[in-house]
Amino acid sequence: MPSPTQPPPPGSPRPTPPATPTAPTDLTGLTVDRIETFAVALPTRRSFGVSGGAVAVAGRPSIRILVKVSADGVHGWGEATPIPAWTYETAESIVTTIDRYLTPAVLGRPAWDLDGVDRAFDRAVNRGFSIGAPLAKSAVDVALHDLLGRATGVPLGVLWGQRRTETLALGWIVSGQSPEEVGDSVAEGLGLGHRAFKVKIGLHDEATDVAVVAAVREHAPAAPLWVDANQAYSVHSALRIARRLDDLGVTAFEQPLPANDIPGLRRLRDLSPVPIALDESLRHPGDLATFIRLEAVDVAIAKVQRSGGLTLSRRLCALAEDSGVRLMGSGLTDSDLGLAASLHLFAAFGIDTPVDLNGRQFLDSPYAGPTVTVDKGVAHVPGGPGLGVEVDEGVVRELSVDVLESRP
Repeated sequence: MPSPTQPPPPGSPRPTPPATPTAPTDLTGLTVDRIETFAVALPTRRSFGVSGGAVAVAGRPSIRILVKVSADGVHGWGEATPIPAWTYETAESIVTTIDRYLTPAVLGRPAWDLDGVDRAFDRAVNRGFSIGAPLAKSAVDVALHDLLGRATGVPLGVLWGQRRTETLALGWIVSGQSPEEVGDSVAEGLGLGHRAFKVKIGLHDEATDVAVVAAVREHAPAAPLWVDANQAYSVHSALRIARRLDDLGVTAFEQPLPANDIPGLRRLRDLSPVPIALDESLRHPGDLATFIRLEAVDVAIAKVQRSGGLTLSRRLCALAEDSGVRLMGSGLTDSDLGLAASLHLFAAFGIDTPVDLNGRQFLDSPYAGPTVTVDKGVAHVPGGPGLGVEVDEGVVRELSVDVLESRP
């Protein structure tokens, strides 16, 4: 074993630098005085698709909206991931929603008043049947959490008084490949240390979807394996597929039906041999409460951006835990800010199954200095203040693009 003064052996995880000791700021005196949005073009490593369409295209920059919230000289960062193929928010709508609606609702408010900010958000952009601009709201909410952690000099788990694990296993995503192409993707994931796989289905016909899952199982016979349909099926087709997935040892069937098909999801949950996991159906903790009352959910997916940020996500996770509903973790192909926010949430609730935080698989985060360490398919929860990601604002500005510029 190396002595404390010796460098770690090659290939060892890079430790998160400890927080610089500083006198904690008096949170009661922090008032939000500025919110800035930056649409940044990040390098894309691989193409990625879901049943609704493309999420990332190799060779084409991936747009992420970074948000900086400032309060009396302290600041924090958050992120929104516009994916029109998955939800209705675009890069343009996120920027205008934050700049023109959420910012006026938050400026001048105490930075610590996360509950009050959430209520102010609902007055600015009403929930309606859904949560109302969850990605935009999430970016500001996460930035406020980062700000509070930085103001006090502690990571989010310490701020919350809740962290049950220091590491989380990441699943490797298989999406878009034909059954014949799956082997290369699985081999790449295994080579990088991943030991669990999530397969996007609903991209082909039923027979091909099942054949892709079967191919993954063939190449990773002992790996935990779950699938995500992103609302692609009807009750009848989902039930046919679930019976075949059960034979392949699939552990969860994520969002097989449209998000608002509550009767269908209840029926499928009663009949499916594979546990039904809900993602797009759970925009707000109140949605989960409805599914619990109707006995229409086996597994609740925790997803920071989908639920409007960490404030509501913590409520959703606590409700699932208190109700005996199994929790799984997922993200939105986030860059490192979103990755860190999810890790803090999932670590707080001790999610003990592999999670779908696939940003590192599909894009780079050149704006991040000291940041999340991922080693052999395992992510280490950051130990720095706030999110634990150091943002180089100069790089953010260099990568910024104008998504609101007029087009012919």
